[in-house]
Order: sequence, then C-alpha cells, then structure tokens
Amino acid sequence: VAALQEPRVAIPIVAAIAIHNIPEGIAVSVPIYYATGSKKKAFLYSFASGLSEPIGALIGYLILMPFMNDTINGILYAAVAGIMVFISVDELLPSAREYGEHHLSIYGMIAGMVIMAMSLWLFI
Repeated sequence: VAALQEPRVAIPIVAAIAIHNIPEGIAVSVPIYYATGSKKKAFLYSFASGLSEPIGALIGYLILMPFMNDTINGILYAAVAGIMVFISVDELLPSAREYGEHHLSIYGMIAGMVIMAMSLWLFI
C-alpha cells in the first residue's frame, strides 16, 4: 500500500521483508525439524508460514483498497504499531528479562526506540 503512494518506497520495503523472513523461517523450521526429524515437514511448514504474509497482504489490499486514503492509512499504521509495541512490552520483554540479563533487554528496547526515532528524523 505504501508503494502506491510512492513507488520508490517499495524496494526498501521488499528488501526489509525478505531479510525479516530469513530468521522467521529458521525460527519455524528448526523446532519442527528437531521435533519430527523430517526436513520435508520442516520445509513445508516453514513455507506455509512464509506464505501467510503475502496472502494476508493481498487480502488486506483487496478489502481496503476501495476505502484507502491518507486517514485510513494512518489508522492502519497506528494500529500495527500499537500491536507491535504491546507484544514487545507484554510478551517479549518479560521473557527476555526472565531468561537473560536483567537490564540488557531494557537497553536493547531503548536503543531500538532511539534508532527508529533517528531514522524517522533523518529520512522524513
């Protein structure tokens, strides 16, 4: 959807999604491989998991495209950002603190916020 507003934005988004899919695929396939011992099952489940992202994007595009404007786009970005922050703070941060260094997860979260803020400031 962002590429419709500015087509040159599509290339970095596609690259980011592709890079993101590598650890996601590993995170899905390795436990399945160790649980079943089957490379074929691990690959198939990992592939099915990877397909959910573009299929969901296509369905969302087809449903929302007739209504898409700057307001709807902003609402969607805000909702997704809120979901990601909630998952990070409610699920991932407590798990990281339980299994890792006490303050390291907090430092990582703050560093991520600073990097994102600086990238927004530099590129917008």
